[in-house]
Amino acid sequence: MAVRRNDMDRYHGFEQGPIRPPSEAGSLLVRVTRNCPWNRCAFCPVYKGAPFSVRPETHVITDIDALHRHVQTLKRLADPSGQILRQPINEQMRDLGPEDQQSFGAALNWYAGGMTSIFLQDANSLVVKPDALIRILNHLRSRFPWVARITSYARSHTIARISDDNLRQMRAAGLNRIHIGLESGSDAVLKMVRKGVDKQTQIKAGEKVKKAGMELSEYVMPGLGGRDLSENHATETADALNRINPDFIRLRTLAIPAGIPLAEEHRKGRFVKLNDVEVIREIRLFIESLAGITSMIVSDHILNLFEEVQGRLPDAKADILAALDRFLALSPHDQCRFQVGRRLGIFTRLADMNSPKRRAKADAFCAQHGITPDNVDAIIDQMMMRFI
Repeated sequence: MAVRRNDMDRYHGFEQGPIRPPSEAGSLLVRVTRNCPWNRCAFCPVYKGAPFSVRPETHVITDIDALHRHVQTLKRLADPSGQILRQPINEQMRDLGPEDQQSFGAALNWYAGGMTSIFLQDANSLVVKPDALIRILNHLRSRFPWVARITSYARSHTIARISDDNLRQMRAAGLNRIHIGLESGSDAVLKMVRKGVDKQTQIKAGEKVKKAGMELSEYVMPGLGGRDLSENHATETADALNRINPDFIRLRTLAIPAGIPLAEEHRKGRFVKLNDVEVIREIRLFIESLAGITSMIVSDHILNLFEEVQGRLPDAKADILAALDRFLALSPHDQCRFQVGRRLGIFTRLADMNSPKRRAKADAFCAQHGITPDNVDAIIDQMMMRFI
């Protein structure tokens, strides 16, 4: 059914999108666009079937003003230490209409988190016309002048087309960190997964963000090349990042939920998914191939087998490689134990297996569910679906 233009322009209330980076867990979420303008990546389950749209600037401003109003109310309700009792919050919620309760809840969560950062949603806020985005950023800063960080997702393809001057103006208006889903630096992998960008454009975009004076987080997806392109994926991605030198390199291991295009390729045998051990070998090659950069490696998602693959290059490189080598040197039974214990939250790092209590808990789960080194890969795939 066609949507009439005047209905699209009507304000329907405060909005927040479905996702944000883990590092933005404490950020205020301000929705500037809806969904993803590309939305063709074969590995991504988010936004499929949902149309992309840019929210009218006046709607975003209305949301920001509602959040500001609620924050001011919360400050008045707080005692001298900044704490707010549950009773006045409940009374305030009862006094609000349904259209204000969601924005009040967002403001309350942000207040509880310290109100230090803001994240612009959804998947690619920089697709908004620069003048409009700069006005939104300036309004955010006028309403919340104490905020230390304003961040956004962006596609490399989009950033590469924005002028350096516009990027500098966005930075001056408060946008000081960009999250880019690099995923891979391999043209073969990027083409296979329909990323809609090539390696050189990824490099160009990263360099432009850094030139504008913004912090840059680049996301890498171990396993995205499958078994056939694993080595190429690792080395070409490292080469791209060596040229960019982002502030952060964040790992997000591939999972394949049902319903995405890559799942059909996997089902038909045209894409062979790496198991955990193969992914660790790929990550080791990737880390080993990083050189001449000072990026912070971050492994902050449960899809990743290791939290301890973390630290600032180049100093942390040797320790990261040593941790990976320790896992690869384990017996198949101990590797299986760690894989299961990690996905259950029993272990976060290899040293946790030195705890008899934790080992016993992991072993009990494996025994109860008949998990062995021979079938652990299939079990892990099922467990990982819970985290998507």
